[in-house]
Amino acid sequence: MKETNALKDQLYAEESDHTSKGLQRRNFLKLAGGGLAGVALLNFASCAKDDGPDDMNGSGLYFGSGDIAILNYAYALEQLEAAFYIEVANKPFSGMTDLEKQLLTDVRDHEVAHREFFKAALGRGAINSLEFDFSAVNFSSRDSVLGTAKVFEDLGVSAYNGAGWLIKDEQYLLLAGKIVSVEARHAAVIRDLISNGSFANSEVIDGNGLDVSNSPTAVLQAAAPFIKSKVDVRDLPTY
Repeated sequence: MKETNALKDQLYAEESDHTSKGLQRRNFLKLAGGGLAGVALLNFASCAKDDGPDDMNGSGLYFGSGDIAILNYAYALEQLEAAFYIEVANKPFSGMTDLEKQLLTDVRDHEVAHREFFKAALGRGAINSLEFDFSAVNFSSRDSVLGTAKVFEDLGVSAYNGAGWLIKDEQYLLLAGKIVSVEARHAAVIRDLISNGSFANSEVIDGNGLDVSNSPTAVLQAAAPFIKSKVDVRDLPTY
């Protein structure tokens, strides 16, 4: 983390124009988050429980209970984000710049790494792959793609923030904290592409100067229009 913080300071100090800002943001995003999930996986997989619940119980994909349910909740969100950015990469919007392509490809790679991290860590306790509906997204439109990306990234950060205190195992909490730090970088980059400097506005910072947090119930309700698969979250801790 010391190296990451030093890199962050260096990148911000060197920003002098829009082009250099974009390139440096990409380097920061890549170096700060690119290898994080892989490192976490080495620590996490060894302690993951692989005796979780069956995926199907007649009511949909069952998330399980306790920490397993929370991890499956995070896994579902990472599946959603990964699927979205894969579509973005496969269908570049009109006028996408080289820098935007590089940034969005980096984010895609991070989300895929996070998805695979949770899948491996959960073992037999992992839910099956979800199906998604992105029919509301116009992938040829920059505004539609970045607007949807902002929704997903802000939602993801608020989801980790809101679920953190529900996690009982301290090691799971530590690793979730590492992942949300990368997700926050994603949110900042996307917001900056839309409107420079908007990464910490009132939409994502509350009256106490803290990142917004949302309960699992609220997050899943917001994500529901994009999720085709039926899920069973009756034992998912929430508030």
